[in-house]
Amino acid sequence: GREGVEASLGETFGLAYAGDSIVAILAGQMAGVAAASRGPTGPFELSVGFLIMGGLLASLLWKENVAGGGTSGGDDDEAKSESKPSIRDAVKVVKSDPRIMLVGTMQSLFEAAMYIFVLNWPPAVSKAVSSYFAKFATDPSAAIGTPYGTVFSCFMACCLLGSTVFGRLTSSTKVDEDGKSRAVSTENFAVGMLGVAALAMGTATLSIGSSAPRLLSALTSLPVLSTLSSFLSGPGGVLSVLMASLFLFESCVGMYFPTIGTLRSKYFPDSHRSVVMNLFGIPLNAMVVTVFLSIERLGVRGALGVSTAALAVATACGWKLRGLVNDEGKDGGGSE
Repeated sequence: GREGVEASLGETFGLAYAGDSIVAILAGQMAGVAAASRGPTGPFELSVGFLIMGGLLASLLWKENVAGGGTSGGDDDEAKSESKPSIRDAVKVVKSDPRIMLVGTMQSLFEAAMYIFVLNWPPAVSKAVSSYFAKFATDPSAAIGTPYGTVFSCFMACCLLGSTVFGRLTSSTKVDEDGKSRAVSTENFAVGMLGVAALAMGTATLSIGSSAPRLLSALTSLPVLSTLSSFLSGPGGVLSVLMASLFLFESCVGMYFPTIGTLRSKYFPDSHRSVVMNLFGIPLNAMVVTVFLSIERLGVRGALGVSTAALAVATACGWKLRGLVNDEGKDGGGSE
């Protein structure tokens, strides 16, 4: 039944995104090789072949997804047009259920933060790499290359780790000796994931700005890291903290996709799911475009700061969603 399907959604999404991450790891390595042999256009040239293969496979193996008609005769077209939800219908659906608004807002804010991050991590990492490895260069005027393909593969490995963690913690097969489920609810998992993502992005933002020395000083005051004070106080410390923060954020990205997929399936009505998702895509795209139109004024640090703020608000939305679901659970338990 539907309950059984919903119980296995998290595991299914986790496995699907784990497979995506494995493919992306390989793609990153291939892109690095292509860039080394053909220059900056190499990865794009390589992607053309895969796009052609994908198009051929889709044309040969995919069938047209045609919905079954509920009426007959000449009323078919009219019935289909009437049953097709509009943006106005989507707004009504969102207003009718605060859980849909919260899930959609979490999606818009996280994905906006992610897209801003995607276009800003290369200059951030390149600057930190150049600053650290400049002391090892025999020719000070020579440019220090950043292995973007390798870094991307590491990011995707972190995504794989994140999707695997999601599958493990939310698995419906996790039960104790009494047969009670020990799985973490998707709502609780979302709050933790978003909070960690905001912390990671905030740390990355601070590590590339003028406040980096204060951040590293605070880190070295911790007993565990006190022995690394000499290392963390230099360029190597900035690079290490930056990369650790970005890796942690990418792990959260790996957790995010199966999480949001499960929440959408749970709260978005099937009849309006696509149009509701398109509705929440409007503020997402507006935020990303606004940041990049202002990138000269914001800089990399300012753009990542916007991502941090978006993730913090998304965490608050996740907290509110969890509260609503817990309250509904208490009311349901009391009525029984």
